[in-house]
Amino acid sequence: MRLSTKGQYAVRAIVSLACHSGENPVTLKDISTEEGISLSYLEQLFVKLRKGKIVKSVRGPGGGYVLAKPASSISVGEIISVVEEPMNPVACLDDDSAGCDRATRCTTQRVWKCLADKIAEFLNSVSIEDLSREALAMKAGQPPVDSTLCSVIDH
Repeated sequence: MRLSTKGQYAVRAIVSLACHSGENPVTLKDISTEEGISLSYLEQLFVKLRKGKIVKSVRGPGGGYVLAKPASSISVGEIISVVEEPMNPVACLDDDSAGCDRATRCTTQRVWKCLADKIAEFLNSVSIEDLSREALAMKAGQPPVDSTLCSVIDH
């Protein structure tokens, strides 16, 4: 099970956008340059992110994108769910699955369901605000500001 580049790049782009919050809207070209992500790929991701109400577009001169809500209320899990397919470790847990003929007697399905729940719980516990604080500290050459990420991982 591996997160695709869609999820990775979407999270990076939103963290970049959050780091510029309070300023003018940010263009995809600026995010592309800063993050080293192709502009055409970002355009595809931002269509989904806009539909998912993660970002808003601002038209006209000086236009670009802004967060649709505070960075503290956007989780990594929310972004991933907007741009990715379900992050289930096995196909039988997918919503569009035709169902498994072994579901009533499968002894391992509960393990996979619990794993999927733990992954979602972790991703939903990390906010874009957490990551943007980390990113700004790293850019300033400082140690991480927030130990939330490490404490979540350590437990």
